[in-house]
Amino acid sequence: MLVLPPETERLAKRLAAAQGVAVDEAVKRAIETSARAAGVTAEPRRQRRRLSADQMLAVGSEIAAMPVLDPRSPREIMDDLNAV
Repeated sequence: MLVLPPETERLAKRLAAAQGVAVDEAVKRAIETSARAAGVTAEPRRQRRRLSADQMLAVGSEIAAMPVLDPRSPREIMDDLNAV
């Protein structure tokens, strides 16, 4: 068992609550993500997690809040791509 500083433990609990999982699962996911990014694991995560409707709506809200980088309509963008 690891002994974590109180600040780290609080952060792990907040992450777990945000993800809707147990603290150990949230910590495991975070470590797996960091390990993959660092290239220290050869095992890609194969298990797919299903999102609830509320989680999907939250993702959609985040995307909708992103700035529009290209004000052209999708049709104009496609026309420009096809012209190349």
